Amino acid sequence: MKNFYIVWLGQLISNIGSGLTAFALGIYVFKLTGSAEHYSLILLAAFLPALLLKPIGGTLSDRMNRRYLMMIGDLGSALGLVYIIAMLATHNQSLWPIYIGTIISSCFQAFQNPAYKASVTDLVHADFYTRASGMMQLVEISKFLIPPIIAGFLLKIMDVKQVLIIDVLSFVFAAITVYCIKPANPIAVKETEKTHFLTDLKIGFEYLFKNKAIFWLLSIMSIVTFFIGLYQALLGPMILSFSNSQALGIIQSISVSGMLLGGILMSLYKKIPQKIPLLSKGLLLCGMFFALMGASNNMIAITLFGFLAFLFLPLANTSLDFLIRSNVDNTIQGRIWSIVSLVSQLGMAIAFGIAGYLADAFNPLLQNNGPLSSTVGYLIGAGKGRGIGLLFIISGIMIIMIAILINRLTILKNLDKK
Repeated sequence: MKNFYIVWLGQLISNIGSGLTAFALGIYVFKLTGSAEHYSLILLAAFLPALLLKPIGGTLSDRMNRRYLMMIGDLGSALGLVYIIAMLATHNQSLWPIYIGTIISSCFQAFQNPAYKASVTDLVHADFYTRASGMMQLVEISKFLIPPIIAGFLLKIMDVKQVLIIDVLSFVFAAITVYCIKPANPIAVKETEKTHFLTDLKIGFEYLFKNKAIFWLLSIMSIVTFFIGLYQALLGPMILSFSNSQALGIIQSISVSGMLLGGILMSLYKKIPQKIPLLSKGLLLCGMFFALMGASNNMIAITLFGFLAFLFLPLANTSLDFLIRSNVDNTIQGRIWSIVSLVSQLGMAIAFGIAGYLADAFNPLLQNNGPLSSTVGYLIGAGKGRGIGLLFIISGIMIIMIAILINRLTILKNLDKK
């Protein structure tokens, strides 16, 4: 596990830096435009290119040295931020430099992430997959845990450019940690067996589509990520509509700390039985508290229910990770992980694209004297941001229904047999 710990530390620091950037840019754009639409479109610019290009990055990670690919991804992501810093330094307050720099950074993440995911199988023995999965989840949530509180206060003493510089340095640190390790069991790429790049890419898609159980699972999870994407895109505009960036940072950090605790608990287990039921239970509890969070208009209640929703999300994430890793051969895991991300997170990309429009449609319904203010508003409150709260309630109910469906589908239970 030593090499894994080194890489893990680099990715942890890098993700914290990325979290600072995401929070700071979101606040900057919202203050500049006052629009939930632009706020969510920045998230889309950071998310969609990496998602669409991941199959290419995944295929490359099965054909190239995964260490080098991770380093290219980290340093390339830093270049995108350097471009934004340069444009902001010229006092350019238009949004297009932010979109361009964010897209550049996102494109390079498409090469880094699949290589990182697949390299775990090179670095870690199968007996420690669950522990490694739990630790990887800690890295993924680190950008939502510590940075919001730090960034909320940093923005009071420095401007957004300086926050971006911190992120650039974090990417450089991550590249250095990858350079320092050497996998004990890297995959062997035989020269005589090399095929055309597009053939490799095609094999990855065919493998997934032929494995109906995995394809069904990922398609269902894509719907789940749509509703989680609405939360990620709209929590900021909801809180900022009646509070400030410091309060938003505190709420985000405390809420996501639930996922930190859940990830720690999952990393303590060497093996977990019956992943499908665990996946279902995790989503059921997550959806329930997600809906309760939307029904609340009290800051303390929103934070508490957010914490509980994230506490149970690692149950679902760890189960999904283990089901994929244990049902896919290591020699094609790079391209499979990238396609897994594409299919399962497509819903989140759609959510980022339409979240602003949904907020603009729902918020007027629950404004004071709005069409639903005397009915639905009587139960969950009326006023600023309550339309987004209604969206969260609907999202939570839908996640609960999906959780029940997952536990009843016979085709998914076959994945638990391996």
